[in-house]
Amino acid sequence: MNKIKQDQLINEQIRFKEVQVIDEEGNKLGKMSTHNAIDLAMDKNLDLVLVSSNPENPVCKLMDYGKYKFEQAKREKESKKKQKTFELKELRVTPNIEEHDFNFKIKNAKKFIEDGNKVKITVRFRGRELNYVKLGEQVLNKFADELSEITTLEKKPLLEGKNMFIILAPNNK
Repeated sequence: MNKIKQDQLINEQIRFKEVQVIDEEGNKLGKMSTHNAIDLAMDKNLDLVLVSSNPENPVCKLMDYGKYKFEQAKREKESKKKQKTFELKELRVTPNIEEHDFNFKIKNAKKFIEDGNKVKITVRFRGRELNYVKLGEQVLNKFADELSEITTLEKKPLLEGKNMFIILAPNNK
């Protein structure tokens, strides 16, 4: 016999004297003692499941609990499949990046974008480089231009402290 992880109280776990009972079709059967409700569920080869644990008016439903849990797990799995997850990959460069390094970073950015991830390109200014913010902005714009065929610019160049960055998202296919 396999065990089912329970979120709700079923059958003998219900400690109320009287419960409001709903049958498997959703019809109200009225108030009855918990013992009688469990017997009714057993006769129909079902489980008595506590739906609402309100102390004044506890409500129970007759259902196949194993089947219910299976359907619930199936729905959760299906909803997870439909969710689109992506990561934000970061590439760091300096304002005076060489051509070979630039091309290498472009190649990496293309790979990340083809995998469906967003790319954050950060220009880090050190020391006196902070005087040449325009140079860093030009580097970021050059990145955006090179990748414009496969990406859309999500965030324009923005200076925060000693860093300036842009965020590129893959184009919708």
